[in-house]
Amino acid sequence: MTFILFLAAVTGLLVVMRKESGAKPAIGVMVVTGLLSLFLASGLLALILFIGAAVTAAAGLPGFRRSWLTPRVFAMFKKVAPKVSDTEKVALEAGTVSWDGELFTGRPDWHSLLINRNTGLSEKEQAFVDNQCTQAISMCNAWDLAVERADLPADLWEFLKKEKFFGMIIPEEYGGLHFSAKAQTAVLQKLAANEMLMVTVGVPNSLGPGELLVKYGTDEQKNHYLPRLADGREIPCFGLTGPRAGSDATSLPDTGVVCKGEFEGKEVLGLRLNFEKRWITLAPVATVVGLAFRMFDPDGLLGDTKDYGITCALIPRNTKGMEIGRRHCPIGTPFMNGPIKGTDVFIPLDYIIGGQEMAGQGWRMLVECLSVGRCITLPSGAAGAAAYSVGTAGGFTRVRRQFNTPVADMEGVQEPLARIAAQTYIAQSAVNQTANLIDKGEKPAVPSAILKYHLTEMQRAVLTDAMDVHGGKTVTLGPRNYLGIGFSGAAVSITVEGANIMTRSLMIFGQGAIRCHPYVLKELAAKDNDDIDAFDDAFFGHAGLIFGNAARAFTQALGIGKPDVPFDHDSRKYAQGVARFSAAFGLCADAA
Repeated sequence: MTFILFLAAVTGLLVVMRKESGAKPAIGVMVVTGLLSLFLASGLLALILFIGAAVTAAAGLPGFRRSWLTPRVFAMFKKVAPKVSDTEKVALEAGTVSWDGELFTGRPDWHSLLINRNTGLSEKEQAFVDNQCTQAISMCNAWDLAVERADLPADLWEFLKKEKFFGMIIPEEYGGLHFSAKAQTAVLQKLAANEMLMVTVGVPNSLGPGELLVKYGTDEQKNHYLPRLADGREIPCFGLTGPRAGSDATSLPDTGVVCKGEFEGKEVLGLRLNFEKRWITLAPVATVVGLAFRMFDPDGLLGDTKDYGITCALIPRNTKGMEIGRRHCPIGTPFMNGPIKGTDVFIPLDYIIGGQEMAGQGWRMLVECLSVGRCITLPSGAAGAAAYSVGTAGGFTRVRRQFNTPVADMEGVQEPLARIAAQTYIAQSAVNQTANLIDKGEKPAVPSAILKYHLTEMQRAVLTDAMDVHGGKTVTLGPRNYLGIGFSGAAVSITVEGANIMTRSLMIFGQGAIRCHPYVLKELAAKDNDDIDAFDDAFFGHAGLIFGNAARAFTQALGIGKPDVPFDHDSRKYAQGVARFSAAFGLCADAA
């Protein structure tokens, strides 16, 4: 009887923990089983259960814990919790949390994922992918572009401008295409058959002057620049990274000091810029430069603020003091990329994106835009390169024969072919689903980092497998080698927009564990606001989540209590597996 009551107590507590029902049901389970044990079985078991009920009541019931436990925990938390700077707070609060937050709960809501079905492209968007994109690709040869020219041919540049490839994110009222995020990914996946072409089109439609102007520009700035960006009269670039500020973009050494200077024959209030940027895509051909710098007002010409922080401005190419036009040579695919340097460059305050009132808001602008842009350009390019590898590797291994057999029929070759197909399917599904979330209004900050890291790593792995199954066909560069140049250029995707090592360690888990967690951000906010009641709710909600995930991970690992999921028989077990590992992940993340 003692063992039966013990099992009943454990089962009841596991049910309560799985449902995160709180302290009262747990106390009820222990009191009832304790009384039964006292009268029917072991007094020792009853004593243990009564002690457990008392401890749970003292630590779990709000009326008790807030009088003695919460103040002590709060005081300790304030000592050990890191101070979140304003810069870090902006980054943590950027974007939105959608289904990625469900993975921390241990019981993901599948209905919230399935309700936002991908409805596909509009007729206009699909026609653009089928026609203009196909024609653009037909004008490319990887060897010619990368080796003979180190540039796109002039007729292709003109075609891209004429068909408004550079205006996919610009509203139609300004002459742009205003494509959905799904359409942008489809275009870039199609163009990824040639990486130089994909990068040239992708960058102006990602984080840069166009997107910043659409979201933050003044009406005057929008009316002047957006039509010119849409039809290619202006080619943009954005200067953020430099010799001393790469992945840590907040450590910008570039400065803009408020002063008076001459502009168009008049003395005006403006900024004296000194900067050195490096690895800036499209810089050699750009006609307008978006620039990030730290803004200072040491003489108080604008007010009491001395250090405004990161600010973004638009600078025409011919501005006096700016050196631009030199090129870097990116490995594998020498797309337009180069340094920009400025010495005592004077610009009026009107050049600040959004005008003077947006001074110091550059970091917020950048992280808010990056949460979307990082989801699209590089992940789409990676998915497109993988799809290209499926076609080339699959086709080649069918026509290539060795030992009087198509090499595609050899099991040793089928293994990498299977990996290529599987990873391509994952990449395309991930980028299309996330683009669909963007079109539904989400700004997926953490998923963007997940996509950037995993899809570019998949791209590298897929290209390696594709090279392997081609054997000697692709180890010698030349006009007929359709893989070699893209393979050697894969390192670029790994590095840009946050090196993958940093993205994995800092962005995916570091930011994700705080941003996507149901309670951590609330706990930090309560600490900063010295709000003990808010901390009590968040901390003990967090504790309940830990117990809940422990119970769910344990029981589901034993095959007990599998969640009901809205999928058919074939898919059900995979969704239930995700739910199980969601609980285990949430538990491990809290332990870490």
